[in-house]
Amino acid sequence: MNFNTNYNEINLDYCRASTGKRFANYIIDIIVFYIVAFGLGIVIGILKPNLLVGVDDLSLRLILMLFYAIVMFMTEGMSNGRSIGKLITGTRAVNEDGSDISFQKAFVRNIVRAIPFNALSALGTPSHPWHDRWSNTIVIDEKKLALQTQKVDLFDSVKNQTL
Repeated sequence: MNFNTNYNEINLDYCRASTGKRFANYIIDIIVFYIVAFGLGIVIGILKPNLLVGVDDLSLRLILMLFYAIVMFMTEGMSNGRSIGKLITGTRAVNEDGSDISFQKAFVRNIVRAIPFNALSALGTPSHPWHDRWSNTIVIDEKKLALQTQKVDLFDSVKNQTL
C-alpha cells in the first residue's frame, strides 16, 4: 500500500452542489424575496403612498433586481455564504479553494445577479453561473463536504497507525 498520496486535499468538484439543488435554492430565495418585497411595498404604501406613483414597469423591475442583489448580499455576507434557500437545501457558497467567502466576495457575487440573463448562465451540469465565475466562488453541498472530510480523517488515521 502506498500512503504517499496526499489525502489532505478535499475534492471540491465532488462537493459541488447539483444543478437541482441550485435551482431549489433559487426558487426558495426568490419566494422569500418576493414576500419581503411585498411586505416592504405595503409598508411604503402606508407610510409614503406617493413614493411609488409614476414609477414605470421597467424602473420597478430594475429597482427589484438591485434590491434582490442587495438582500442576497446581506444574507450571504452575514451568514457565511448561506441564503435561506441554501440553509434549507444544505448548501453554502465558498471560495474556489474551499475557504469561507468574505463580505467583498458576497458583494461581487450578488451584484452580478442583477445582470439580465444571469439565471440562464446557470443552465448546464455542473452549474457554474456568471455570479460564481466572476467572483471565483462555488456552491458546495455540505453533506458531500462532510463525507470528504471523514475520508481525509480516515486515511490520516490509517496512515498514522501504519507508520
